[in-house]
Amino acid sequence: MSEQRLGILGGMGPQATQDFYQRILDRTDAAKDQEHLPTLIWSDTSMPDRTAAILGGDAEGCYRRLLAGARLLEGGGCTVLSIPCNTSHYFADRLQEDISIPLIHMPRETVGVLAEEGRRKVAILATDGTIRTGVYQKECTARGIEAVSPPEEVQKLVMSIIYDEIKRGEKGSREKFAVIDRWLRQAGCDSAILGCTELSVYRTYHGLPDHYLDAMDVLAQRCITACGYKLRMV
Repeated sequence: MSEQRLGILGGMGPQATQDFYQRILDRTDAAKDQEHLPTLIWSDTSMPDRTAAILGGDAEGCYRRLLAGARLLEGGGCTVLSIPCNTSHYFADRLQEDISIPLIHMPRETVGVLAEEGRRKVAILATDGTIRTGVYQKECTARGIEAVSPPEEVQKLVMSIIYDEIKRGEKGSREKFAVIDRWLRQAGCDSAILGCTELSVYRTYHGLPDHYLDAMDVLAQRCITACGYKLRMV
């Protein structure tokens, strides 16, 4: 088998990209350098904000930037592509048509895990862009899972943790997240998707109960196995 090489199209944000690569290292069953997965990381920090682009009317410019990054990694010999940014997956199926290497679809893989676990009612914690474009709702519907979005006042707290805190280098407010957690329990959700990589970073800092499924964790594991490497058991 020819060498597998993972491409990570990151920078959305850079802290999430760093966290994502660390998870790949942590979950790869490797005892020495040579047993780790060869990886190219393009941290395109100049990428337009995905939520602003999609909801504000410049989705095409954002897509062209994503495509350029994907082709850069493809040209660098990558055999599998990953994008540790949930909102970007609004463009995922179109992007897959325009490149020749497989793109691991983070929302689709994440919802697949929930379906295997028999989850029935799931809260979607994500950016306004991910929520409004239905990236996760579409995948949940396809698997017979009810997807629940936070009410406006709770969604504002989700966005505040993402943009006012994690993206600014802070660790995120436990008090704000406690309100979010209280809402999803009262709503009767049996699981919640951390559908923004900044929320994945929040989990790295603080830890969260098992009913929160971290989409970035799912993506990291799928990247490892898709490239023919074994997962380290935790």
